[in-house]
Amino acid sequence: MANEQCAGVVEHKSQCKALLFLAYQSLGFLFGDLSLSPLYVYQSIFSGKLKHVQNEDAIFGAFSLIFWTLSLISLLKYAVIMLCADDNGEGGIVALYSHLCRNAKFCLLPNHQASDEELSTYHKPGCSNRNLPSSPLKRFIEKHKNTKIALLILVLLGACMLICAGALMPAISVLSSVEGLKIKAKIAKNSMVPLISCVLLIGLFVMQHRGSHMIAFTFPPILILWLLSIFMIGLYNIIKWNPRVYQALSPYYIYKFFWVTGKDGWANLGGVFLCVTGTEAMFADLGYYRQVPIRVAFCCVIYPCLVLQYMGQAAFLSKNLSAVPVSFYASIPDFLFWPVFVVGASAVIVASQAVISETFSIVQQCQAFECFPRVKAVHSRRWIRGQTYIPEINWILLIISLVVTIGLGDANHIGYAYGIAYLIVVFVTTLLTLLFINLVWNQSIIVALAFALFFGLIEFLFLSSYCTKILKGGWVPLLLSAVFMVVMYVWHYGSRKKYLFDMHNKVSMKSILTLGPSLGIVRVPGMGLIYTELATGVPASFTHFLTNLPAFYQVVVFVCVKTVPVPCVPHEERYLIGRIGPKSYRLYRCIVRNGYKDVYSHEIDFENDLVMSIAEFIQLEAEGCSGNTDGTVDGRMAVVRTSGKFGTRLLMSESAGFDEGSSTSLPGALTVTSSKSPTLKKLQAMYEQEAPEPNTRRRIRFELLNIIYKDPRVKEELMELVEAKRAGASYVIGHSHVKAKWNSSFVKKFAVNLYSFLRKNCRSPAVGLNIPQICLIKVGMNYHV
Repeated sequence: MANEQCAGVVEHKSQCKALLFLAYQSLGFLFGDLSLSPLYVYQSIFSGKLKHVQNEDAIFGAFSLIFWTLSLISLLKYAVIMLCADDNGEGGIVALYSHLCRNAKFCLLPNHQASDEELSTYHKPGCSNRNLPSSPLKRFIEKHKNTKIALLILVLLGACMLICAGALMPAISVLSSVEGLKIKAKIAKNSMVPLISCVLLIGLFVMQHRGSHMIAFTFPPILILWLLSIFMIGLYNIIKWNPRVYQALSPYYIYKFFWVTGKDGWANLGGVFLCVTGTEAMFADLGYYRQVPIRVAFCCVIYPCLVLQYMGQAAFLSKNLSAVPVSFYASIPDFLFWPVFVVGASAVIVASQAVISETFSIVQQCQAFECFPRVKAVHSRRWIRGQTYIPEINWILLIISLVVTIGLGDANHIGYAYGIAYLIVVFVTTLLTLLFINLVWNQSIIVALAFALFFGLIEFLFLSSYCTKILKGGWVPLLLSAVFMVVMYVWHYGSRKKYLFDMHNKVSMKSILTLGPSLGIVRVPGMGLIYTELATGVPASFTHFLTNLPAFYQVVVFVCVKTVPVPCVPHEERYLIGRIGPKSYRLYRCIVRNGYKDVYSHEIDFENDLVMSIAEFIQLEAEGCSGNTDGTVDGRMAVVRTSGKFGTRLLMSESAGFDEGSSTSLPGALTVTSSKSPTLKKLQAMYEQEAPEPNTRRRIRFELLNIIYKDPRVKEELMELVEAKRAGASYVIGHSHVKAKWNSSFVKKFAVNLYSFLRKNCRSPAVGLNIPQICLIKVGMNYHV
């Protein structure tokens, strides 16, 4: 009994240490943007006609607005409520949409399969609503296609604004930080501030391609030092300048603020909202740090430090009204100015890197749902878990940041743009949470509406204020998001139309069966991997290939890589293997299921994993336990990696050099010789030396176990599979040209032609799928949609 108690105490201590460590890490990556808000909040509130305010009540009222906005939005909405609205531990706009798509038929891409619902991560434990009566709201959305489209557009709007925030946040943070030099360095006035800011921005974005692994360990200490600095400065200003500032915690001073400032105070209300920009990161990065550590970090460190800092600035400004344009740096004691300035500049770099990384993450998630053109995502095990780098997006964000910094040149105007972008993100989250409360948490529509009305009205009040600032920089995120929205929706629309075209023109199983085992062609040694977007049926590109070249490989595998609306798919459940037609046809199907946050690693050798999976499927099928029926004409599909015998059906060894044609066998294995001629082997080896792959793959040799099989056809099929792998695998992928039908409307022609243009100029599918170029075959196809 004593030993059990001791073990429990040790386990509890280890859990506490892990919690505190995650909370410590979150300080460096989640709260940088939120912690930098004191640099520009008061400056934005008291701009324009309020710049020369000469009233203590207005200062106290501004602090009261900041305090209650921070408490209601950041603390109550996000830290208390939104952190519970997770999708298997993941958060963010895409996570909310994904969870809604799993609980209702909201997804517009028709590639859903019944077997997807058997994934262990598909239904959150204790949250399945299969046996509950259907919600009227759910039935309404499922019945009307336009509501599904509207829901998708809402999600894309939030994603577009997050991308805009990724460009605007570094611009306003760097510019506000550099403007602090106006107090001490006369040379920093006027044109020098944007110039210095642009140099810093260029350096900041250039550093992104190296990842944050080299300096990540310094992130939390820098932010902690920054938080400690603003906490001490705020406390110092309260004690020195105006201890009565605590009275402004009363919401009565909000009334006083509007009484003193009138409609000018309402027009500048958007500046108050800047105090909560960055709060969305708590929810978006929930999967990295979990609920409890984030709540501990925010409630115990971030929230108290920010409240004391804003209170301290209010105390200082109440006695120094002329210092409003540079309120933060003016409130710093002279002997601390340069240390705080250096720490602040470092904190800007840290926070900006985190925000840019979040932008890469949202682009990757949208790409997984076919809502963004294909871009190159770079991953590395040395980086922070799940971190990606997208070169195209990085340079686009840099260009936008530079143009905004030079074009607007004023931190207040950039603040208006940044505030509008972030406010729309928060508003989209509120609307999606309304659906989440009703459809996922199974609460009544009254509870969901109460949540949406309470927070939605607050956010709408800020939005109404920002409407007066559209001409003063607020148009920037609206214009940028419109461009991104058109690109993203057109890409999704074109992808959906192309998929439906493939579904309509797929080859019937009856025509395949009438061809016989040879398929009416010459079957040559080797393995052909045909990539298709179809999860069922045989694509038309296959017959198009055979029509022009009536010969194909002895083993054919139709590979479909698709995204399931879950954050991550366990590796053992990722591959779904099945058969097309009779066994003698040697036609297989492999569906690779990824989650929207799964990171595709170039170190995974898909070809070898596929051979092992097919071998497992063949033997499971012979044993009569090949898995679940998916309800397709293709037959049964099996998640073979869950089998306890997986990996033991074939012998594997790593070979050196180009020796796959060797007839030497491993102990206990059957000899399988390659059908390639010595001349062909020599030519392939020479070609590989002349054009080596950037990511060299391991050469794995497979051998068939020398055992007695109950069914000799199983042994024959396995030997043919191994022989095909020895002969080599070729990857067949469609090289499609999409065109609009001649009788289509102008809008549809524009959308389809834009989609076709984007397909021609974005990354090739072979790059994203890590297909070796020396084994790649492209099949041209024309699509008239």
